[in-house]
Amino acid sequence: MAIDKVLYTAKVHTAGGRDGGSSKSEEGNLDLDFALPGSKHPGVNPEQLLAAGWSACFLGALAIAAAKQNITLPASRSVDAEIDLGTGEGGFLLAARLSVSLPGIEREISERLLEAAHQTCPYSKAVRGNIEVFVSLA
Repeated sequence: MAIDKVLYTAKVHTAGGRDGGSSKSEEGNLDLDFALPGSKHPGVNPEQLLAAGWSACFLGALAIAAAKQNITLPASRSVDAEIDLGTGEGGFLLAARLSVSLPGIEREISERLLEAAHQTCPYSKAVRGNIEVFVSLA
């Protein structure tokens, strides 16, 4: 799939990588340091950033799906995202779990919204067929 119209381009400069490196966005609103998972050094890791970005994007996709189906989402909707970094036959691999909370919405309707959001979300599209992904209701 190719983009027909670019809506936004994120520009970030990263130096040093996941062990003591840093990233800063062109606008300056993102400025963070990296640290290896489990290290005592302050900083985030790429898996945390993927979890944060994907869960925020997924909530946006849920809003689109709900609007198309004339459903009002609860203000307390949320996504708990878990990104696993591991190894396998192909070397380093990722796996993901998104646990979505939609309090007050019937299970059948919630599952329909989750499926629609998973088909719409650009992050979901980007990883589809490349990593194990489990999307479920909390």
